[in-house]
Amino acid sequence: MKKAFLFMAGAWMAWACHAEGNKGKWWQEIKQNTTFGGYVIGKAAFNDQELDNKNESHSTFDIRLIRAYVNGKVWDFKYGLQMEMNGVSGSSAEKGPRVVDAWAEWEKYSFIKVKFGQFKRGFTFENPMNPWDIGFGAYSQATDKLAGMNDRVGEHSSNGRDLGLQVQGDLFKSQKDGHAWLHYQIGAYNGQGINHADRNDNKDLIGGLWLSPVKDLCIGAFGWTGEYSKDTNGKKITVDRNRMAFGVKYESRWTVRGEYVTSQGHKISDYHVADEGTTGISGKDKADGWYATVGAPVTSRCKIYGKWDVYRDQKDNASRKSIYNVAVNYYFYKNLKIQALYGFVEDKAYAGDRHYNTGEIQLYWRF
Repeated sequence: MKKAFLFMAGAWMAWACHAEGNKGKWWQEIKQNTTFGGYVIGKAAFNDQELDNKNESHSTFDIRLIRAYVNGKVWDFKYGLQMEMNGVSGSSAEKGPRVVDAWAEWEKYSFIKVKFGQFKRGFTFENPMNPWDIGFGAYSQATDKLAGMNDRVGEHSSNGRDLGLQVQGDLFKSQKDGHAWLHYQIGAYNGQGINHADRNDNKDLIGGLWLSPVKDLCIGAFGWTGEYSKDTNGKKITVDRNRMAFGVKYESRWTVRGEYVTSQGHKISDYHVADEGTTGISGKDKADGWYATVGAPVTSRCKIYGKWDVYRDQKDNASRKSIYNVAVNYYFYKNLKIQALYGFVEDKAYAGDRHYNTGEIQLYWRF
């Protein structure tokens, strides 16, 4: 019995030492490949639109974004966690402090990667881009309304993200410079936006496919089919989201980016629930938008952008909102830049002042 006990004790100690040694290896790998950081975007904005509410201000100071994040890699897995810190908790649009990213991705092979968690929907070229790289004080209207940021259907503010599973990969690498000629991605999502469980029996399917005939140039198409559900006066309303997008993107010293997005499906606000439970519907179930952006380098620290940005909430000229923007981005150094923006707005859907000017100064810094 004594010998058996000593044998078992020795075996346990050997296993514990082995496990401790392995723990040290993976723990060191996590520590060495984990980064902590964040960024802040503050802005001052002005417009000369004649407002219906005379108590509203034409100028304001605001914190556009405060984000903190953790990114890392262990073995063949990358992971990310990102928090948004600004906003007001409990607001109806859910724009208060919250988790925006929480995901892990297996990426052992470049031709197939599997991502799970909460992350950017793989729809349009612009949606997955970081706010630092857009060149303007906001994403285009088509991205904002039709890629799940402040979605037209009535979804809470989701920053273009949802919970789901995505498979993507790069195929046919160039022998000359190593870039992939073909990229594919397809994902299944809840369809309810960030931090919300699914509310219907369907999953949103979103896919994309693009070609890169030369390095830094992408020509692609995207598709999205799904449903969104929300309670209205105690009754669950479900609307369709069937969308397509086509675009081109060239990102180098020069920037050329343009996309067209079309959507079929009503808004939640198009449905009217009476006290007796009957439901009426109004409005059109179609919308579209497009934008074209050009960015030209002036110096190694300064880049000027121009953009034509159009959104049609009813897919007709009566609902057309056009924005013509010019922006100057100046980098003091890599993690600190200032942006000055001018915009002329023509909003045919607005009943009041439809033509007005806007101006913004935004300061970006990272840590």
